[in-house]
Parts: sequence; C-alpha cells; structure tokens
Amino acid sequence: MKSPILLLFTGLIFQMAFSQKKELKPVSLELDYYYGSILEHNADIAHLITGHPTGFVFSYNRKTYGWNEWESRYNYPDWGFTVAYQDLKNQYLGTNLGIYGHYNFYFLQRMISLSVGQGVAFASNPYDPETNFQNNAYGSKLLSSTHLRLNFVKEYIVGGLGAHAGLGVIHYSNANLKAPNNSTNTLYFSAGLSYQFDKENFPVRISHGSWPSKYYAERIHYNAVFRTGVNEADVNGLGQSPFYVFSFYADKRINYKSSFQLGVDFFFSDFLIYLIRYREVAFPGEGIEPGLDYRRVGVFIGHELRFNRTAFVSQLGRYVYWPYEFENQIYNRLGFKRYFLNDKLFAIVSLKAHWAKAEAVEFGVGVRL
Repeated sequence: MKSPILLLFTGLIFQMAFSQKKELKPVSLELDYYYGSILEHNADIAHLITGHPTGFVFSYNRKTYGWNEWESRYNYPDWGFTVAYQDLKNQYLGTNLGIYGHYNFYFLQRMISLSVGQGVAFASNPYDPETNFQNNAYGSKLLSSTHLRLNFVKEYIVGGLGAHAGLGVIHYSNANLKAPNNSTNTLYFSAGLSYQFDKENFPVRISHGSWPSKYYAERIHYNAVFRTGVNEADVNGLGQSPFYVFSFYADKRINYKSSFQLGVDFFFSDFLIYLIRYREVAFPGEGIEPGLDYRRVGVFIGHELRFNRTAFVSQLGRYVYWPYEFENQIYNRLGFKRYFLNDKLFAIVSLKAHWAKAEAVEFGVGVRL
C-alpha cells in the first residue's frame, strides 16, 4: 500500500511544480545616435534637402527564448517598442518623433540583427497653405512611418552591457491621408549601446524539437475581407473622401511560416470621383469622357508570413477593370494581420500603393472559412 501512495504523492509534487512554472520575460534596452541623409527619391522634395539629419533611437526589447514555438522557429527574435527622434535639418520639415512596434531578427550566430519597425510619427512642421507651403513632403501632422535597421551586434562585453553599429532607413509618409504627400526617406549610420537585465539568470533557450514545419500545412481556405479608410488625391484642396474595398481570395498554408493567396479586389475610391471631375475641367485636352467610371477591379497573388497569430501580408495585383488610368495598372499591398477564434476571424492594417507611390492606409476585418 505504501508504494501506490508514494507514487501518487510524488506525482502530485511534480504536477504542482509544473503548474507553477511560468513564462519568464527577460528585457533589454538600447540607445543609439545616428547621422544620415535624406534621399532624393522625388525631384519635388529637392528644396527640402539642406542638411544631414541626426537623431536618437531608444528601444525596449522583450528577449525570447523559445517558450512559444514561433520563437525558436525564427531563431529567438526580440519584440518590443521603439521611440525615434529625428531633426531633419531643414526649417520647413522641422523635427519628427516616431513610435514603433518592432521585431529584431538575428543571423550568423546572433552577430547580425535586422530590425523591422512600423508605427506612427508626429511632424512638428507639416504643410500649411499659408505658413509652410514649402513642405510638400508631409501633408499632415500625423504620419505613417517604417523603420529598418541592420546592425553588427556584440552582446555581453562587460556583464549585460553590449554595443552595436550599422545602418538604417526611416520612411515618413501619410499614405495620401491628406495632400501633399511626397514623403521622405532618410538613410543613416548609427552606433549605440545595449543592456541586458539580469543576464546571469537568462533562461536556457528551448528548441521546438524535430516537428517538421510542413506538418502545419492546411487545406485551401476561402476568405472575405472588407477594408475602408479615407484618403485624398495629390491635388491640394480636393478634400478627403472615404474608400471601400471588398476582397475575396483563396489561401493555402504550406508550412508553419508560409501561406500563398490568389484573389480579387473590388475598389470603390470616392477620391477618384473628384479627381476625374477636376481633370475634366482643368485639362479638357486630355479627352476624359464625362461620367467616366471611378471603380476598379484587380486580381492579385499574395504571401503570408506567420508569427503565431500574427502575420505579415504582401500582395501584388493588376487591375483588370481600370476605366480611369490612375497611377499605373500594377498595385501592391503590405500589411499586418491578427487572427482570432482559431484563425476564423482576423483584423488587418495594410498600405496599398503603386510601387513606391502610396494610395491609402486600409483598415479591415475578414473571415476565413
């Protein structure tokens, strides 16, 4: 009788110990100084490039160690938040303050890191038709911003103190939320320090084991998405208008990380109504037909990169119905998606563009069947 009781008691002890085990949350901080140049991607902003922008970047990182399977499959990246300050060294551009969510991915035995951040920025001196008409880069105070960094990393030089140096790009644009919107891109060189808290107790990294990525493959699923927002044509003064996009596509997940998509978009962009009317009157020589349809239909292929319940979406499309030739016939879309209820519902934020020329920031919800 003693043996079963002892086994039961031992089992209860192990169960209690396991239930008390919880995810640890190691944290590091980074501080960088950078010096760079605004790239002249558009001749219309040449007058705004008068100096070399400088700034600071402060980052909070949650260090992963494999508690969740996606962490080990992506070589234990960091995720966190970044605050970036930039003095653009131009009286018309002023300064920008950006706030980002980011991931840091590591390569070559964690000596190289690639940081990808997306967020919003606040412009101190945006376009104003009376007081700052020279700033044709930022049409609004609130901007969308993308931040990319490639660093050489040396951790734990002295205790938890490390150093890094590299180059990066910061992009500011309001995605045609309001005209004008020529945007800026700053290429910079940076150097900084990092500090890992409680380095001595950093958890041992957990591997996901030998479970093959291909075992996550799924059957074809069908999706419906509704996207909306507001934007404005590049002609100052036409005003903001709502847009509506209805998308239908099939997706096929082939492994843990990747899914492929094929679908169709239906665009109802009201800003084109006002742009067509404006060009009919202002440029009669273009021969625009009265009552020209503003609607568009496109087909697209896409890819989805999964991070647990979050995904990065990239799509490339072509208009098959395009009565008014706005920009060009090829369009692209980049965005982030978050899944809910066992991947049956999702929310998405995306940027639709024609190559490097943004058209709109889209906010959407969808269902996956």
